[in-house]
Amino acid sequence: MVKQKGIKLTKFELEIMEELWRLGQASIREVQEGLPEKRRPAYTTVQTIIHRLEDKGVVRRAKKIGNAFVFEPEVTRAAAHRRLITDLLEMLGGSARPLLAHLVEMGELSLEDLREIESIVEQESPRRAGKKR
Repeated sequence: MVKQKGIKLTKFELEIMEELWRLGQASIREVQEGLPEKRRPAYTTVQTIIHRLEDKGVVRRAKKIGNAFVFEPEVTRAAAHRRLITDLLEMLGGSARPLLAHLVEMGELSLEDLREIESIVEQESPRRAGKKR
């Protein structure tokens, strides 16, 4: 399995991965057909992206049925999302405040969400303090 921290995916690669995570295992055709019909890319485009993902170590060939390979994810959705969020925070100078402020202003973050975040911070604080020693 590829190192989960080093995952860098483009928006389109992430879209392909979302379909693979949803399906678990799938052929290129199954992935392509699972993408939104309005802007569904050609089979060969999806094939190229899946082969790039395979080269990156993000997907692997699970089996072969006839002359079609079935692929499966080698990284978790959570690991890919962690990397995206880390990259975003780096672009924001390392602070989550601008992101949180924007989410609140856009109505995407509720008081309930903030309370849940506060609870997570309270749980993580003792762990982080132990790691710094």
